[in-house]
Amino acid sequence: MSAGAAAAPDRPRIVVGISGASGAVYGKRVLEVLRDMGVETHLVMSQAARITIAAEADFTPADLEGLASVTHSNKDIGASCASGSFRTLGMIVAPCSVKSLSEIACGMTTGLLTRAADVTLKERRRLVLMLRETPFHLGHIRSMAAVTEMGAIVYPPVPAFYAKPAGLAEMVDHTVGRVLDLFDLDTGLSHRWTGLRHRDD
Repeated sequence: MSAGAAAAPDRPRIVVGISGASGAVYGKRVLEVLRDMGVETHLVMSQAARITIAAEADFTPADLEGLASVTHSNKDIGASCASGSFRTLGMIVAPCSVKSLSEIACGMTTGLLTRAADVTLKERRRLVLMLRETPFHLGHIRSMAAVTEMGAIVYPPVPAFYAKPAGLAEMVDHTVGRVLDLFDLDTGLSHRWTGLRHRDD
């Protein structure tokens, strides 16, 4: 297991944040895959996430809550995952908005989602931020540098075309599989690169 795993309970546990950036489908798929793997998930959605989901998704916040082992209100700063004594493998924010990134970068958390991320960093656990924004200005880049220096992994959900995805679902699956690789969780979703084969081999 990766960093943070040694401190985890017998049943692996991951906090999943869904912020207001476009791409809640990534958070949904993370929850589905972790559920199927028997990983306990603690879900925190921002209010902006709920608004974005209503605008772009064919599922609802209630659907996401049904996929999670436990759901916490973003306003509940007394929730279990707000404390470092609550043992987890770490946290994934899928997708991560620039607002959430910026709060994490400066430690000025305004809700449970970014508080849980801050806790993940201070406990030296794995924090993966699926930043969804483009193009970047210098402030975004500085925030990405800051969280990286603090120990987080910035993982924009960039599609891997070498996997030759047949559609959007396969593109999402490959990315989610690679993100969960960072927690040493092998989902079988990712196309593993084995090198180029030349025609004259």
